[in-house]
Amino acid sequence: MTELQALQQRLGYTFQRPDLLAEALTHRSFGSPHSERLEFLGDGVLNLAIAHALLQQFPLAREGELSRLRALLVRETTLVELALELDLGRALRLGEGEAQSGGAQRPSMLADAMEAIFGAAFVDAGFAAANRLVIALYEARLHRLDLEQDSKDAKTRLQEWLQRRRMALPVYKVVSVQGAAHDQLFEVQCMITPLQLSTRGTGTSRRIAEQQAAQSAIEQLPQ
Repeated sequence: MTELQALQQRLGYTFQRPDLLAEALTHRSFGSPHSERLEFLGDGVLNLAIAHALLQQFPLAREGELSRLRALLVRETTLVELALELDLGRALRLGEGEAQSGGAQRPSMLADAMEAIFGAAFVDAGFAAANRLVIALYEARLHRLDLEQDSKDAKTRLQEWLQRRRMALPVYKVVSVQGAAHDQLFEVQCMITPLQLSTRGTGTSRRIAEQQAAQSAIEQLPQ
């Protein structure tokens, strides 16, 4: 089985034109055609699919609430989480320099590739097919949404959860910083001593990495 076939299995979507998926996974450093046009299209597909899903899920929500939830779902951090769950980095086609510098795990590259895949699905079979792909990948996240809770970021929610139980607050520590000054990748550890819980997050800034680590911790909190 080729990497493209394996990725399609993980996506739960089989492309009628596999060349579109290959294009979506091709960084400009590898050659042409590359993913940038599909990425542009996929951004619009993703925003429309998520907006429609939110309208259906929260029929009484105000525009501002819907906009905030959509921003939470289409941001780079969430796209990177999806990409990591799909092991997308293995399938990226990168130039030698990008590959050697860790491009396959760079958050911005993974997020761009996810958007490009949504764009490729739209070109491959139309909006209905692309929409089904988006909703299938986002199903668990959509199910977890809460209008009140999700008005706060992950670090705040984690802190409040611990404070309600009179537990010590989490400690965040930068584990590593990779890349050039203009394109850095931060890895941050979140440690919650009372629960013996340690999670990690990555991002293009320390703040993003901390938020990702906090979100990971929230998902592992006892119910």
